[in-house]
Amino acid sequence: MNIKRTFLLLFIIPLLSFSAHKYYLSLTQINYKKEAKALQIIINVFMDDIELALNKDNNIDLQLTTKRELKNNDVYFKNYLIEKLQIKVDGTLKNFNYLGKEYDGDLVFFYLEIENIESVKDLEITNKILLKHFPEQQNLVKTKVGKNNKSVILTKDKVVGLLQH
Repeated sequence: MNIKRTFLLLFIIPLLSFSAHKYYLSLTQINYKKEAKALQIIINVFMDDIELALNKDNNIDLQLTTKRELKNNDVYFKNYLIEKLQIKVDGTLKNFNYLGKEYDGDLVFFYLEIENIESVKDLEITNKILLKHFPEQQNLVKTKVGKNNKSVILTKDKVVGLLQH
């Protein structure tokens, strides 16, 4: 009996020492809609990561998806995205409109739009989302202009990507 217990402990303890690795990844999708003359942008990030970052940066307690969630949390989200995300269209920095957010499971989806875009040849994206708090963070940016799809992964060592369409 002792041999079985010893064997079981020797087998189980190493298995318990391995924990699931947490991935730090955001996805930014930028689609040019020619008929609307606009860039439509959807960003998704893990809820717990963005909440931790905003709570630390602003000394607040957002309590997302609870009854005590801050009523004005969109102000914090908008300001954070303005600070961490920049988009240049054909070399010109463009301001985006923050349209809102949506929760889906453990993700937050942010909806942004840049209006009055006649055409797109180059998109230069600076994406520093979550890099301050999570050095392993990777920010995948995918773009679609017409039938052209391009993508780039941005990290703490490379925060700017140029996608030519």
